[in-house]
Amino acid sequence: MSPSTKSWPDALRAALLSGALASIASTAVLCWQGLRELDDASAPLNGPSQWVWGRHAPYRDGFSARHTAVGYAIHHLASIFWALLFERFRGSRPVLPAAAATALVANVVDFRLTPERLTPGFQKRLSKRAIALSYAAVALGLAAGAAVARR
Repeated sequence: MSPSTKSWPDALRAALLSGALASIASTAVLCWQGLRELDDASAPLNGPSQWVWGRHAPYRDGFSARHTAVGYAIHHLASIFWALLFERFRGSRPVLPAAAATALVANVVDFRLTPERLTPGFQKRLSKRAIALSYAAVALGLAAGAAVARR
């Protein structure tokens, strides 16, 4: 472990904050884009619930505990996972480029390397532009978390 690399426990503590901010920021963008493109803020958040409820879940409209709350919980945990990797391996690299690189890797893994059922699901309802904005929000949330933790 290099001196600038955080231990796993330290990275996890930091990731709880940066992951939460990444989740909140990207959820705000997903809801905004859901309203803009689908006239339904909850629809994009229903997508990740396909992990539990199957392939019909991303096509559910409206808020429900079954789809929206489960979808948000999955999205939040995924954000913390990516934040953990960001916090662990960022080292002394500049925060914003490291956060952007993490969001880019997350996007590639989510949409190119992951089995269909385990993808975020919101890509089935939203445009590529909306998805790109949501991953940009992930990057900004990660960077904000790292900046707050530094204080």
